[in-house]
Amino acid sequence: MTGRSCLLFGFLLVLLLAAAGCTTLSVGNVSYGAGNLTVKITNNRDPVDTGIQVRIYKLNEFEQHELLTTGTTVTLTGTDNTVTIPLRLDPGRYKIYVYLTTNGQRETAVIRDITVKL
Repeated sequence: MTGRSCLLFGFLLVLLLAAAGCTTLSVGNVSYGAGNLTVKITNNRDPVDTGIQVRIYKLNEFEQHELLTTGTTVTLTGTDNTVTIPLRLDPGRYKIYVYLTTNGQRETAVIRDITVKL
């Protein structure tokens, strides 16, 4: 490779790496209140239709039991998005698994622990 082609290759590699961080979805805070599970999602790209699946496990001492699985499709616009899923949770501790998919491909998955109080 000549010096010029190495420079071009390096520039393209830097550009690709810089763009890679700008194309992801991420899940922020997950909370429950007023009969709704609220999920904050950050979208660092153009508006996108995204599937969100939520699996909820009830924690009881050293055990966890799957309570329910639910999901919906949302259009994420802008950087900060809030997805509200209506459901009823009794007081207690829960483990929440959140999966985001776009075009049939999993973008991200996170696990959050929440406590629902009276």
